[in-house]
Amino acid sequence: MNRFLTKLLVSITVLAMLACQQKAKKETSQANQEGPAEVLDSTHFNELVDGKQVRLYTLKNKNGMTAYLTDFGARLVGLLVPNKHGALTDVVLGFNKASLYNNPEEPYFGTIVGPFGNRIAKGKFTLDGETFTLPTNNGPNTLHGGLKGVHFAHWTAKQASDQEVSFQYSLPDKQEGFPGNMQMTVTYSLSDDNELTIAYEAKSDHKTVINLTNHAYFNLNGEGSGAITTHQLQLFADRYTPVDSTLIPTGELAPVKGTPFDFTTAKEIGRDIETQDLQLSYGKGYDHNFVLNGTKVDGMNHAAKVLGDKSGIVMDIYTEEPGIQFYSGNFMAEKVTLKNGNKDSFRTGFCLEPQHFPDAPNQPNFPSTVYDAGANYHTKSIYKFSVQ
Repeated sequence: MNRFLTKLLVSITVLAMLACQQKAKKETSQANQEGPAEVLDSTHFNELVDGKQVRLYTLKNKNGMTAYLTDFGARLVGLLVPNKHGALTDVVLGFNKASLYNNPEEPYFGTIVGPFGNRIAKGKFTLDGETFTLPTNNGPNTLHGGLKGVHFAHWTAKQASDQEVSFQYSLPDKQEGFPGNMQMTVTYSLSDDNELTIAYEAKSDHKTVINLTNHAYFNLNGEGSGAITTHQLQLFADRYTPVDSTLIPTGELAPVKGTPFDFTTAKEIGRDIETQDLQLSYGKGYDHNFVLNGTKVDGMNHAAKVLGDKSGIVMDIYTEEPGIQFYSGNFMAEKVTLKNGNKDSFRTGFCLEPQHFPDAPNQPNFPSTVYDAGANYHTKSIYKFSVQ
């Protein structure tokens, strides 16, 4: 009987070990299938857009992490990051041809937005008694610099190394209504610590307003892997800026405690997104600026921490900006086809945009976005990737 029990126990142990091995293989296979790494074909970006030549630029570090960028809009078009099994996963939504970004219906995938990111109420602001009128492209308001802004601009690229590329653009005076000839430089750099840094510089010959940011759509489980509502999100913000029905801030800095906007401890993006709440109804979900609380890491504001629940990929965002806009992909509606053949379905991507506050030129109690002629605008944000 003892021998029989011993053999039985050995058999059960062996079967359990085999089952665990099969489960691990299955999980690895599934993980490798979630958001498979899309190696972009540079020839699909080596084409004319609006009669001007466009190209693809690649940054790569020693870990295999790879960033793909194009000079049309100084865009981040792909970002391959190792998941918890070491498989590269494309965590940025985008297209596999440059010409597909020349799309007025979905113009913001991965692009730099400016000269003023986010909304300006009624397309107007005043400097030194002079009122400037901008094109309105988001209901009654101006969004992300207007009809063209810098997202449809052809930037001049200079690749310094395999891990750094800079894009430059000169915005003419009064283009989209903004005052001053504005010189802009955006530099992307990739470290061996799996950090993607975006550094911004600008200068104008006229007093003006500047608020640049990047508008990447992220899915840390991989592009095309499904909804982002099961991602875990933490925002280092105790307050946010409530909005009116046109998504313009009311001027209030409201506490997040006790509201669906409380991400001070990590929670699933979708946990409270369907709550009956006036602010959520205005944005059709989250489309709000969060006021960073000053939590510092190496002198920068720790803005956000996100975990992809399937991939194990963690993204931490550090910034010199005072706020971050969180958009939960509420208006994604399968209008376009992404790199891996999937549609941009509802809430399959999210945006976290480090920035100054929306409508700051019209809100005197918000941190100022006004720069005098010749003054240097500079800021940077870091997107650090790891796994857990």
